[in-house]
Amino acid sequence: MKKILVLAAFATLSVSSFAIDKGVAMAMAQKSGCLACHALDKKLVGPAWNEVGKKYAGNAAAAAQLAVKIKKGSNGIWGPIPMPPNATVKDADIKTMVEFVLTLK
Repeated sequence: MKKILVLAAFATLSVSSFAIDKGVAMAMAQKSGCLACHALDKKLVGPAWNEVGKKYAGNAAAAAQLAVKIKKGSNGIWGPIPMPPNATVKDADIKTMVEFVLTLK
């Protein structure tokens, strides 16, 4: 019984350590300039992040696709205004922000 409790405790810690921290993701987004065009729940220049999360829900390739769109830019996905490339944003930061956006619905 003691082993089961210990394993359950470690499993809980493992899962929570992989949870994306909203504050960290938003700080990265602010630092990277993302919030000039995007918001969590309303369209600004670019789409609301919760709409992006909904659109890509269930898509196993979504994280990789979005990372490329952020890094290289995109055009015509969410309207006529293109998303500029963000080549100077660190890949690790992009990964964290994308993972966060994909949790939104």
